Amino acid sequence: QGVGRPSVYHAVVVIFLEFFAWGLLTTPMLTVLHETFPHHTFLMNGLIQGVKGFLSFLSAPLIGALSDAWGRKSFLLLTVFFTCVPIPLMRISPWWYFAMISVSGIFSVTFSVIFAYVADVTQEHERTTAYGLVSATFAASLVTSPAIGAYLSASYGDSLVVLMATLVAAVDICFILLAVPESLPEKMRPASWGSSISWEQADPFASLKKVRKDSAVLPICITVFLSYLPEAGQYSSFFLYLRQIIGFGSASIAAFIAVVGILSIIAQTVFLSILMRSIGDKNTVLLGLGFQILQLAWYGFGSQSWMMWAAGAIAAMSSITFPAISALVSRNAEADQQGVVQGIITGIRGLCNGLGPALYGFIFFLFHVELNELLPDHTSGKKPVPAPTIVPGPPFLVGACVVLLAFLVALFIPESSKASSTKNHSSSSIGSSLSSSLDQSNGEDIEPLLQDSSV
Repeated sequence: QGVGRPSVYHAVVVIFLEFFAWGLLTTPMLTVLHETFPHHTFLMNGLIQGVKGFLSFLSAPLIGALSDAWGRKSFLLLTVFFTCVPIPLMRISPWWYFAMISVSGIFSVTFSVIFAYVADVTQEHERTTAYGLVSATFAASLVTSPAIGAYLSASYGDSLVVLMATLVAAVDICFILLAVPESLPEKMRPASWGSSISWEQADPFASLKKVRKDSAVLPICITVFLSYLPEAGQYSSFFLYLRQIIGFGSASIAAFIAVVGILSIIAQTVFLSILMRSIGDKNTVLLGLGFQILQLAWYGFGSQSWMMWAAGAIAAMSSITFPAISALVSRNAEADQQGVVQGIITGIRGLCNGLGPALYGFIFFLFHVELNELLPDHTSGKKPVPAPTIVPGPPFLVGACVVLLAFLVALFIPESSKASSTKNHSSSSIGSSLSSSLDQSNGEDIEPLLQDSSV
């Protein structure tokens, strides 16, 4: 079944269409969110996104283990379908729309299955390039779709945008059904799928329990948690914040996403390679964290649109942090532990996707930063809704303090090579305790770190 042999390009099309559909809804979603929750908008947004992220964290290991037994295609279909189900509900019933967004977190793990699909169809030395292609496609979909959605919304209304997003999602589902071939050969699957899945594979906390046994990986994991927690919260509420508190219009938000996305891609390709060759992995991580602290502090104190644009440029440079951490992980883990450690980092990221939005929503609520009125879309650059506090964006300032802690922890990350880490007894305990999981993962755990957060 499917068209041709399984390839990376099948995965690329699936990712592009899914996130293109959601990117189209950037502008309509801001409007519907405020109309549905006129009071405590930021808090409700944080809770919705928080529930979705936490459910994704809980379900990702189980879906990954099941895809090892049933194959990738069925779970690509499952994750894309349930992730996109809420889209038409935006115009039918906003309450059901937000309820379904929360529940869809159980299946919102398309990237995990996509990375496993890519691992099935590539050799080990080809995976870095293949994962980079998937990541670039994700970024490209988010660079283009919000601008298209904003234009269509201003010209023809939100209903057309929702209809177009629904059609794109339907095309994605049909593409998986008709064109995507199965990547996992029958001979690679266990004879009895039920007996091959242990509770340790499905337990999202299992790998996190192993972290404390490795003195090299522990500070890396803490750094990832403290630095990605504010980023996850920022992503969930920042566009709403720009629209209602700073006074950006839909066109300005779309342009902001595009510019920061393009600059992030440049930073992760051109500047990242130069920095890692010249100052090393660890110093590149520290530099990225420094940019993130400055960016979040600027967001927190900034009250004018030009300040947001300047901070956005700094945000693009802060995107070098996670690829550099990925390189550090590779250097501080044994050759047979790469997948385990990357899986731990990915699990921490999933946990932050649940906690970050809830944290930001609660801080907005705590500091009484609320939306008093829904600004017309043409007010970009004009008077924003006045914030009742001295600090317009208190969650971003709190996030800057959290990332400062991450910076201090990152100072203790050892710059040992892979060769020296093979002598680390505690590291070998991770590999031995999870070796059975690795044997059955078929490369699924060998994922690039946070490749889907380039925007």
